[in-house]
Amino acid sequence: MHFESELLVASLLILLSVLAWKIAGRLGIPALLLFLGLGMLAGSDGPGGIYFDDAQLAQEVGIVALVLILFAGGLETRWTVVRPALGGALLLSTLGVLLSAVAVALAAVWLLHASPLEGLLLGSLISATDAAAVFSVLAARNLRLSGQLLPLLELESGTNDPMAVFLTLGLIRLLSEPQTSLASVLLLFVQQMGLGLLLGLLIGWLATWLIARLHLDVEGLYRVLTIGLALFTYAATALLGGSGFLAVYLVGLLLGNSQVEGIERIGRFHDSLAWLMQIAMFLILGLLVFPSRLPTVALAGLLITLVSVFVARPVAVLLALLPLRRMPLREKCFVAWVGLRGAVPIVLATFPLLAGLPRAELLFDLVFFVVLASVLLQGTTVPLVARWLGVAQPASAQVQAQVREARSNGPS
Repeated sequence: MHFESELLVASLLILLSVLAWKIAGRLGIPALLLFLGLGMLAGSDGPGGIYFDDAQLAQEVGIVALVLILFAGGLETRWTVVRPALGGALLLSTLGVLLSAVAVALAAVWLLHASPLEGLLLGSLISATDAAAVFSVLAARNLRLSGQLLPLLELESGTNDPMAVFLTLGLIRLLSEPQTSLASVLLLFVQQMGLGLLLGLLIGWLATWLIARLHLDVEGLYRVLTIGLALFTYAATALLGGSGFLAVYLVGLLLGNSQVEGIERIGRFHDSLAWLMQIAMFLILGLLVFPSRLPTVALAGLLITLVSVFVARPVAVLLALLPLRRMPLREKCFVAWVGLRGAVPIVLATFPLLAGLPRAELLFDLVFFVVLASVLLQGTTVPLVARWLGVAQPASAQVQAQVREARSNGPS
C-alpha cells in the first residue's frame, strides 16, 4: 500500500469513528464498542483486509494513548469536587481491584481449569474499569447521578490503572520466573506506587512553577510543552521503576487545579487530543484481534463475563466500600454495575503476548471477548439501572453540559 493510500484509509477510519460516536450517543451505547468494531472490520478478518499482528506496536500505541488520556483526565478533574470521594475511590482502585481479580481467579480455576497464577493474571487483566463510557451514556440519555457518584467513578477510573498494571506485571514475573519470591513482588508494589506518587507530585509542582514563569510568546507552544511533559513524566517514572500512569494523572491533576494562566485552553486542547488518542487506540486494538478466533473462546468468555459482572465486581465494591457507612446501598450497587471494561484490559493483554507466556493468545482473546460482552451487557443498561436504583434523574441543559465536559476525554 502506498503512503497516500495508507493516509486515506487512516483518515477515513478517523472520520468514521467520529460518526460512530454520534451514532453511539443516539443509541445510548458506549462509543468504544463501535470504535473496536471499526477496527475489526478493517482488519484481516473483515472486509478491510488490513493484516496486523504487531503486538509490540499495539502496546506502544496503547501506552502513549493512555498517557495522554490520563493526563487530560487529570487536567479536567476538579479537586474541590472529587476530594470528598477520595477515600472511596482509593479503596476501589486498590482493594477493589485486588478483590475483583481474586474472585475472577477462583472462577477461572474452577470453570476453566486454569492454574491459580493464570487465573489471577486473567482477573488482573480485566480488573481496570472505564467510567468514561458510563458518562457518555448518561450524557446521551440526559441523566445525572446523585450524591458523590460522579466524582467517585471519575476518580476511580483515573487511579485504578496503576494497580491493574502492577498486578499484571507482578504475575507475569511469577509465571515466567518461578524462582521469584512473593516478597519481591510486594516490594515492586511499594516501589511502583511510592515512586509514582512521589514523582507525580514533584514533577507536577515543578511543571506548575515552570509554566507560570515561562511566558512563551506563542500560545501554541504551551500545548507542545504539556504533551512533552506528559510523555516525559511517564517515561522517566517508568524507567526509575515507578508507576508512570499514576505519575501522569497526578501531574495533570496538579496542573489542572493550579492558577496557571490559560490552563482552561490547554485543557480543551488535551481533551481533543485525548479523543484522537482514544480513537487511534481502539482502532489499532481492533485491528490486532482476529474475530475468527473469538468463537473458540465464546463459552469461556461468557462465563468469565457473567462472573465478573454479577459476582466479582459487586463483591469487590461492597467489601471495599464497607467503611463508607453513610453511602446508600443503592449507590454502591450502581457503582458495582457500572464497572465497564475498556481499552486498558486489552492493552494489558499484550504484555503476556510479548512475554511469551504459554496460552498468551488465549488470554488475549478471552480479555477481548470479556470487554465486548461487558460493554454490551452493562453499557446498554446503565440508564435503566440508574433509574431503577433511583440514582439518576433528568439533567438540565447546564448539568448535562457539565457531565459531558467532566469525562469527555475518553476512557482510562
